[in-house]
Amino acid sequence: MAIDYGTKRTGLAVTDPQRIIATALDTVPTGKVIDYLKKYMEKEEVEFFVVGDPRNMDNTPSSVSPHVEEFIRRINKNFPLIPVKRIDERFTSKMAMSSMLIDGSKKSDRRDKSLIDKRSAVIILQSFMEMHKSL
Repeated sequence: MAIDYGTKRTGLAVTDPQRIIATALDTVPTGKVIDYLKKYMEKEEVEFFVVGDPRNMDNTPSSVSPHVEEFIRRINKNFPLIPVKRIDERFTSKMAMSSMLIDGSKKSDRRDKSLIDKRSAVIILQSFMEMHKSL
């Protein structure tokens, strides 16, 4: 499962058991993500979490990084047996917007931040899977 953490909303994506394709799952208000994950994992197995690591262009942590660190601590506390992996998430929002343009999404959809957050999570997961095909 990929997580595109945001201070307001968090995008989620999952993959099939064969790890072939990443699919958007949902966008959840950030304060409710842990509860959402608990309910989701009552029905579905999650092997590991892939969390987007927000970086500046010079590869230093971004202003959101401390929030992501705290969020990862909460994940580790609530799901201690599930590993957390990180991946650079620079440009994922821009890539998500570009993919919406290519898909022919309506302008109103492109303004919907929750759709962008879900697509960003998909990009994070797909990128991770491509980098770690042997996992």
